[in-house]
Amino acid sequence: MASISVQDLRRRLYIKAKSEITWRFWGLYVHVCKLETLREAYAVAKTNDGAPGVDGVTFEAIERAGVETFLTQLRDELVSGSYRPLPTRKHAIPKRGAGERILQIPCIRDRVVQGALKLILEPIFEADFQPGSYGYRPKRTAHRAVARVAEAIVQHKTRVIDLDLASYFDNVQHHQLLAMVARRISDPAILHLLKRILRATGHKGLPQGGPLSPLLANIYLTPVDQMLEKAQETTRRGPFRHVTYARWADDLVILVDRYRRHDELLGAVHRRVREELAKLGIPVNEQKSRVVFLERDEAFTFLGFDFRRVRSLRGVWRPQYTPTRHKRTELRQKLREVFRRHQSRPVKGLIREVNIILAGWLNYFRIGQASRHFKHIRSWVEMKVRRHLQRARKRPGVGWNRWSTDKLYRILGLYRDYSIRSGRAIPKALPVRSDP
Repeated sequence: MASISVQDLRRRLYIKAKSEITWRFWGLYVHVCKLETLREAYAVAKTNDGAPGVDGVTFEAIERAGVETFLTQLRDELVSGSYRPLPTRKHAIPKRGAGERILQIPCIRDRVVQGALKLILEPIFEADFQPGSYGYRPKRTAHRAVARVAEAIVQHKTRVIDLDLASYFDNVQHHQLLAMVARRISDPAILHLLKRILRATGHKGLPQGGPLSPLLANIYLTPVDQMLEKAQETTRRGPFRHVTYARWADDLVILVDRYRRHDELLGAVHRRVREELAKLGIPVNEQKSRVVFLERDEAFTFLGFDFRRVRSLRGVWRPQYTPTRHKRTELRQKLREVFRRHQSRPVKGLIREVNIILAGWLNYFRIGQASRHFKHIRSWVEMKVRRHLQRARKRPGVGWNRWSTDKLYRILGLYRDYSIRSGRAIPKALPVRSDP
């Protein structure tokens, strides 16, 4: 948690930015250079951990030499203007389907500087971000974005524009991003520091792995959010909105009313959002982007959930969202790797690691209608644990009779909360409005 003075500064910056939407802030660089801000940024970086950068310096090495010495030297470089960010260390991870995603990992000193800059800039731009934007924002979760989409489906917005932005982080244009920041920031030192950080990663794009990148990514897509907010308001009819959207970083879905009189609205919104993306130089992946009609029993994916519309037992149309096949496969692969690593190790370490993975996955997906998937995962995990125990004792089979369910959960401590909390995320179904 940030110190009282840093929290107070952030609160005051947010209030000022929210109350005066055209105000340009100056004199911010001195706050970035304060030891107090750098200490907070270091604490956040250490909590997030992560691998060292190109210089090979680790948190352990910094703490052996003295954190205060490290931060004081960094402050002196910032104050004197001699600070230069180092190149990022690139690490490739496989993407779903084909290809690779390149993570660019800054060294710890650069993570601290980016974190300090984020602490000062975030409250200013948070005041400008739109309600439909959820990714990487304080007090906004993926579950709230999912609930927004579910609510739109309940309100009969069943035509979905599902857009996939091709290599979004790699296509951010630095000059446009700096111009957007300059509309709110009138401090040359801040802009100069930001320019240096961006240039350390190349001529365009944002490094996936830097603390500042999520904030800058949201700033860059704010014009798209503003266009969609305007579309919501201009097409409003009394209390009814005919357009809703939800965006998590570069994952964007737009939902439009199902009525025939809104056929032109669907096309107009689709065309306008593509125009805004073209202005920003962000290409759309045409193979993965499509218009989905839920009333035709089609489905779309958002934040790891498969969304469709189904009729309840009472005859009311409602949203149904379940974990995607990819997410279920990904979970099993992670767990298989854990079981493989613990073949000759004590079972307590295995259970501890399995519990961490299971708890994270189940807590994320328990808001939807995933009971059938949860039952399958539970039986699969129980079988894997029993087989592991049998192999440890050099016995064949799975050991259904030897290892009871009570032993697995009460004695070994296997994670057991497979409950579904669908009521927290699914709004009540609304009556169908007649189409005039």
